[in-house]
Amino acid sequence: MAIKTRITEMLGIEHPIVQGGMQNVGYAELASAVSNAGGLGTITALTQPSPKALHEEIERCRSMTSKPFAVNVTVLPAVTPPDYKAFAQVVIDSGVKICETAGTAEVRELWAMMKPHGITVLHKCTAVRHALSAERNGCDIISIDGFECAGHPGEDDIPGLILIPAAADKVKIPMLASGGFGDGRGLVAALALGAEGLNMGTRFCATQEAPIHPNVKAKYVANDERGTNLIFRSLHNTARVGKNETSDKVAEILKSPGAVFADVQPLVSGKLGAELLKSGDVENGIFWAGMVQGLIHDIPSCQVLIDRIMSEAESIIKGRLGGMLA
Repeated sequence: MAIKTRITEMLGIEHPIVQGGMQNVGYAELASAVSNAGGLGTITALTQPSPKALHEEIERCRSMTSKPFAVNVTVLPAVTPPDYKAFAQVVIDSGVKICETAGTAEVRELWAMMKPHGITVLHKCTAVRHALSAERNGCDIISIDGFECAGHPGEDDIPGLILIPAAADKVKIPMLASGGFGDGRGLVAALALGAEGLNMGTRFCATQEAPIHPNVKAKYVANDERGTNLIFRSLHNTARVGKNETSDKVAEILKSPGAVFADVQPLVSGKLGAELLKSGDVENGIFWAGMVQGLIHDIPSCQVLIDRIMSEAESIIKGRLGGMLA
């Protein structure tokens, strides 16, 4: 059984499963494996040190798959921000036709650059109001991220069971469900709630092709649904990360009255987190992880994972749910 939705049609993919952009994880190895398995793989632009390096990574991905893949460009506040427009121009010049975006309203400038070139824009949102704003400003697809997600879930604390149908009631363009998804049960639930596919991050980290140390993959398997910490809550920049010695320490420090970002900055540096993914020292630094860790029990290839999700979904739709009809 194939599941066809507006997502599969618009993106030209076999299965309604997207691998979201992930810093220091979204390389050609993972993106091409997801695309070859029938989903949509995504290269993360800012993982590359320069626009030129991004161009080379895109060409490397093309040498590994003939199927569609996306590039993620995330715009976040920074003291010295990267040249986002230069990265977006590489997406245009390279002929990539799908771009996943996230971050602040400045991202609309990138949409204005890309849309005249026929690029489909997939934007990640954590609130219905943000999704509606993205739709009004020309976005093609929404990825609606529930509170369960890794990374920045926003400040509203609305879980997917409420957020997805609340968004589906108002958003007219296709939506991907994100945050807490990792198996066929989640896909069926997302479709029932009004989404037309899944956007998964953490689950794809625990695959054979994810370019991170085996110790980190094993940590995703070992952690359960309680295995995350919410940090930066007091700074109104909430982030969900994997539970380890460092994130425990960060969470504890930020509980202190008057605590500021500078108090934890050395512990949460991007350089330290990138080194964790390479070295496998899973206690030294922070790593992104969602509550879906409680549903991760193995480290399959992307092909096996996607095939399994689709098989489980078919079994649920044709079997268990069908059998409940009187």
